[in-house]
Amino acid sequence: MPMKTYGYIRVSSTDQNEDRQRIALSTKEVPLRNIYMDKQSGKDFERPQYQRMVKKLKPGDLLYILSIDRLGRNYKEIQEQWRILTKIKNVDICVIDMPLLDTRTAKDLMGTFIADLVLQILSFVAENERVNIKKRQEQGIAAAKARGVRFGRPEKPVPEDFEQIVIQWQDKALDISQVLELCDMSAATFYKRLREYRIANGTKRESGQL
Repeated sequence: MPMKTYGYIRVSSTDQNEDRQRIALSTKEVPLRNIYMDKQSGKDFERPQYQRMVKKLKPGDLLYILSIDRLGRNYKEIQEQWRILTKIKNVDICVIDMPLLDTRTAKDLMGTFIADLVLQILSFVAENERVNIKKRQEQGIAAAKARGVRFGRPEKPVPEDFEQIVIQWQDKALDISQVLELCDMSAATFYKRLREYRIANGTKRESGQL
């Protein structure tokens, strides 16, 4: 059976552009039907398209990736996946941005040693960059929160007649479903706003009072 050529593309999120990787694979004449892409973090290899591709790979096939961090960003798992692909699946791998990581040309002892060394270094760099990116994100979020920036969905404001609605509810003039409809809130949000309202107004729940 003739050797097949495959390509793998990974971007970390749906809004990232994969064009650079596609262009690089097109220069290697990888058939479009053999290109697999995940829009997912490189922290592990639980990616649907990657797993699907691995099942398709046969001994003697060739896999192209643009750079080692497109394969993943976890040092140990990159090493393990490389071993699975090259030793168990008997697939050749070519990292386009790093010619030393081309298993077709690293068959002798010295070539294998150099390729393994380069792989370890680049795998470390890939994971270290992931850690640094996460750290920068956490620092950025902390700084934004310190400036008063709020994250997540905006809180539902209470209606102007919230107090009257609550009084009617406590007097049993309204049931909870009517209250939620009037306030346009879920039950959890309503009770949260009710607690906040009582605290803000220094009131306690008593008969006929907030």
